[in-house]
Amino acid sequence: MTTDGERVLGKRELNRALLARQMLLRREPVGALEAIERLVGMQAQAPNPPYIGLWSRLEGFGFDEVSRLLTERRALRIVVMRGTLHLVSARDARALRPLTQPILDRALAGPMGRDLDGVDLRAVVAAARALLEAEPRSDKELRGLLAERWPEHDPALLVWGVRCVLPLVQVPPRGLWGKAGTARHTTLDAWLGDGPAVEPSLDELVLRYLAAFGPASVQDVQHWSGLPGLREVVERLEPKLVRFRDERGRVLHDLPEAPRPGPDEPAPVRFVPEFDNLTLAHADRARIVSEEDRRRIFTVNGIIRATFLVDGFVHGMWKAEKRRGAATLRIDPFAPVPGPERAALEEEGLRLLAAVHPGAKAHTVEFAD
Repeated sequence: MTTDGERVLGKRELNRALLARQMLLRREPVGALEAIERLVGMQAQAPNPPYIGLWSRLEGFGFDEVSRLLTERRALRIVVMRGTLHLVSARDARALRPLTQPILDRALAGPMGRDLDGVDLRAVVAAARALLEAEPRSDKELRGLLAERWPEHDPALLVWGVRCVLPLVQVPPRGLWGKAGTARHTTLDAWLGDGPAVEPSLDELVLRYLAAFGPASVQDVQHWSGLPGLREVVERLEPKLVRFRDERGRVLHDLPEAPRPGPDEPAPVRFVPEFDNLTLAHADRARIVSEEDRRRIFTVNGIIRATFLVDGFVHGMWKAEKRRGAATLRIDPFAPVPGPERAALEEEGLRLLAAVHPGAKAHTVEFAD
């Protein structure tokens, strides 16, 4: 179908295009660092979800691979898109963090930022930089140190202001698989030291978004990035792009050579972790989850629950836990699961449990009927 000479992409076509680029139609034989860059980072508000996300996407993925990237400082955890913590490559940290600073600037200009009136924020940030570069520190430790110098101000508010200004890295052992630890931070410059210059580019950001999540509208890329005003960027890039429309008539942009499988392309069952950008990266999420089901997985306190895919779409939620040495994967479908897919979910679930809890004395998959 065409509208005004532009091909209309149905929901299933958009779904298959998204899954192909997200490495969820088939596991890809690439390393974790390459995958993280292809995905333009992975949301990492909790330490473990990116590991599960990569396990579902990559052939032969070992959980120690990401831990090694973090300890070797080739990947790191930093606030970028939407002002949220992401796992990104060291190179992308340098490229993405300056581009997403306006998100934090808007926060400083908002109601909470106005509570900093009367604070010499520049002096506070300079002091905090010196403290954090001397050694990584937790928010609690930094609050105590800043309170000694500025006892007349709320130390939690001072730390919040610092976090809005300084590019801060959450350092290991936080974020390592199987390791617990308090979140401690240092500056991006202190963590990476001198390195090759990276030129931040909004044009490149939009092109990479389309490669990982397209075809997509201007509203989609703005929703994913947290940055308004990207229409001008997309219009500047239009000679490099192709245009489509969705079933509601909205203009979608894409890279000419990007994969766009047909609507009948088989899609295997997959387990998607909490906070995965698969369910977060579009203003219109109909290509992956219905509005009714979106309300089920997005909680009022900002938690995005782990989901599983059947025929490419969110079909329910899952949770893995280990008690008394036995690991259980509990699957909560939103609708009945056909027999073949139910068997595939059980098989995939057992593989997931074996990867997440290799030392468990038993692995069990349970369905909430």
